[in-house]
Amino acid sequence: MPTNFTVSLSKVMKELSLSVLYMPEDPEKIMICSMDVNRPGLELNRFYDYYDTTRILIFGNAETAFLNSLSTEERREVLDALFSKHPPAAIIARNIQPTPEMLEAVQENNVPLLSTADTTSSLVASLVSFMNVELAPRITRHGVLVEVYGEGILLVGDSGVGKSETAIELIKRGHRLIADDAVEIRRVSAKSLVGQAPENIRHFIELRGIGIINARRIFGMGAVKMTEKIDIVINLEIWDHQKVYDRMGLDNEYTEILGINVPVLTIPVKPGRNLAVIIEVAAMNNRQKKMGYNAATELLTSLGMDIDVLQEEDKKLKLDL
Repeated sequence: MPTNFTVSLSKVMKELSLSVLYMPEDPEKIMICSMDVNRPGLELNRFYDYYDTTRILIFGNAETAFLNSLSTEERREVLDALFSKHPPAAIIARNIQPTPEMLEAVQENNVPLLSTADTTSSLVASLVSFMNVELAPRITRHGVLVEVYGEGILLVGDSGVGKSETAIELIKRGHRLIADDAVEIRRVSAKSLVGQAPENIRHFIELRGIGIINARRIFGMGAVKMTEKIDIVINLEIWDHQKVYDRMGLDNEYTEILGINVPVLTIPVKPGRNLAVIIEVAAMNNRQKKMGYNAATELLTSLGMDIDVLQEEDKKLKLDL
């Protein structure tokens, strides 16, 4: 069954720098579970058929102007009916002062009332963006996540294949570590995956023979990063002489993570191979492919071969992450 994630109101307040107009209880205990927000329009006209009570209410100029057009009794009745549904919180944009009827309604129904100087559109955009990350579907998988030339690379493979050692070499070459051993992957949009380290192991790396090290303290703040988009998965495996590895790069291999297809490269590992350099080249080559350039296609064209005959093929790999 899918897991429903929540975020505390206090975290939302801190992220968006919201001011408190009324708070019935500790905001750390008020949990929000909806990514969406609600600018009440039909609800102010007493239409509640599609009123989602899990959403934060946003009041801007339009909503305030409509409320001010009502008589005092109508305003009290509308607001009391709206807040009696017990939404998790209400936010007033542009530092607009709430009407006495609104303050009465939130106090009677114990609904937090907050305020911000941001415009309504800016508030909605910031709030939805923040909630999409905090409430995104997520999984935790074994691997190492690094940023190489701006590309988020998820290194996977059997334990002991050399993922952490490769990450150390990449850090020494000026790239950045996001997570080692456990990577928390979140689906923040229909096309994007973002990875980060669980808070309790953030910036730590395990090196066999040495033990646990803190990459931030040894290599400095420039060697680490909190989050990164996952652009490509690199599967490290011990070199198998019986296996034929891709030497042209015409076929596009991918794996599915949280319903999103991510490109995959399988790199064989054996003594003498400089994995850090190979991964750097893989990162730059992946950027070129996203920009529409494929070196294999250009080479075959220059050799006079018919590219239409050698169609690129998409292959789905089921990796044991």
